[in-house]
Amino acid sequence: MIAACRVLQVVALALWVGAVVFFSFVTAPSLFTALPREMAGRATAAIFPRYYALGWTCGIVAIAAVVAPMLLGDGLGRRSLVLLVMLGSMLGASLYAGRVILPRAAEARMVREDASRAAEHAAAKASFDRLHSRSVALNGAVLLLGLAALVVAALPPRPILR
Repeated sequence: MIAACRVLQVVALALWVGAVVFFSFVTAPSLFTALPREMAGRATAAIFPRYYALGWTCGIVAIAAVVAPMLLGDGLGRRSLVLLVMLGSMLGASLYAGRVILPRAAEARMVREDASRAAEHAAAKASFDRLHSRSVALNGAVLLLGLAALVVAALPPRPILR
């Protein structure tokens, strides 16, 4: 059971990190290269709910896979504690980005695109740019923490002495 949980940790983390890498370095750049900016923005906005839901699911699965062995008597080791802190930070950043930043950015984008609200365009653009920067930073943090967590999760539980 403990071995299965370790595999589940690595698989959930690999899927999450892979999704972040694919979206950040393949999907978004491709959309903004191939489509007009407004259309690429709409396509990206349509992807975000599923992107975040995938991350949240992977985070919950990975956390459960760390906690389950502890409940089965494996105890709270340093490795488990480090993973829980990393996974909790990743999940918190992703939840904040998806539940707080994404709706605010969508509202700013709608104001910016609404011709009848021209007086608000400059403020909406500034707000969107600030939110986008925050979202990119959080996404980068999730990626870096995810890579580090993958290393920790993939390491053998105890050093092998020969």
